[in-house]
Amino acid sequence: MTYDIQTLLSAIKWDANGLVPAIVQDASSKEVLMMAYMNEESLKKSAESGETWFYSRSRQELWHKGATSGNTQQITDLRYDCDGDTLLVLVKANGPACHTGERTCFYRSAAQPAEGQEAAQASGGKYDIFDSLEQTIAQRDEERPEGAYTTYLFEKGVDKILKKVGEEAAEVIIAAKNRSKDELRYEASDLLFHLLVLLREQGLPFEDVLQELARRHKK
Repeated sequence: MTYDIQTLLSAIKWDANGLVPAIVQDASSKEVLMMAYMNEESLKKSAESGETWFYSRSRQELWHKGATSGNTQQITDLRYDCDGDTLLVLVKANGPACHTGERTCFYRSAAQPAEGQEAAQASGGKYDIFDSLEQTIAQRDEERPEGAYTTYLFEKGVDKILKKVGEEAAEVIIAAKNRSKDELRYEASDLLFHLLVLLREQGLPFEDVLQELARRHKK
């Protein structure tokens, strides 16, 4: 993707130190990966190279994300907010964003674990599992850990994934015809998982599917 760099630079409202916060987000899963700062030079290098460059306030120098770790971030789009004082950088991450090895720098929650937390998540944030599963699938796609089933699917390619989606859809039909709720619950879960894998392979965020459903619902 190419950018009108001068227009981009002039659209940003730089702070007193000539910096602007940059939020880095996974282009597919929409997971927020990290936040750092850019100055004019790092933003220009990011736009020109197609990979993220930032400005370190502590070291007072530019740094290229992944230059030493190999965990680079390939930029798919550069956006700025309505006030021009925050950047949103959509990327395909080639590995963890956090220096701790976590996929995202925002891996810690302020919520305290409690007894029965899993049950609470299942009933309270009952759709959170889709976000979590999509993020895990994205991580498997990027890191390809040996022995993981999702790695196997991605390495076999779209034909294998499509075959599994078809097989699981057929299993759902059979379970429904059998009037077995337990069987249907199990097979529907398999179908949804493989559908999320297919969406990842195709580069289509699950959020886009939800937005399409919302758009139809409004009609």
